[in-house]
Amino acid sequence: MSAFLISMAVIFVAELGDKSQLMAMTFATRFRALPVLIGITAATAIVHLASVAVGAALGAALPTGPISILAGLAFLGFALWTLRGDELDDTERDKARHATGSAILAVGAAFFLAELGDKTMLATVTLAADNGGLLALTGVWAGSTIGMVAADALAIVIGQILGRKLPERVIKYGAAAGFAIFGVLLLVEGATA
Repeated sequence: MSAFLISMAVIFVAELGDKSQLMAMTFATRFRALPVLIGITAATAIVHLASVAVGAALGAALPTGPISILAGLAFLGFALWTLRGDELDDTERDKARHATGSAILAVGAAFFLAELGDKTMLATVTLAADNGGLLALTGVWAGSTIGMVAADALAIVIGQILGRKLPERVIKYGAAAGFAIFGVLLLVEGATA
């Protein structure tokens, strides 16, 4: 249960202000909310399942102390990445606005591609590497998927109701602080293991 809750919280915070959350908001201005949410959920579940598999393989191959230290360093890196910020470029914004065909397929494909190598995917790999056992790994997968979908659902609601995003500065600094806190905790855990 702790792997689920930690993964959900970490990925929710990581997704705030992320490029894919901006995509969700943009898609929500073009399509109905439900198809956008279904497409996001399907893509996220697939990407995060693969992320957990990679993280589990790394976790099984390496001793726990170094994994925690690497995870802590990764989370500190994610904090810096978050401070740097993510923005949609004109091409990505255009793709989100002018998607054709089924909204679910368009959103799912766009999110699948956007998440490959994204900080939420890498954070999920890191969380899985730090949690062993099928039950914990299932918790990481479910928590990271639900955390991301919840953050993107927030963007969909805001995109449809308000038509603008959350205050970027607050999101950026809050997410960076969250990553930094988790990074320091993991470094301490790794140093004491």
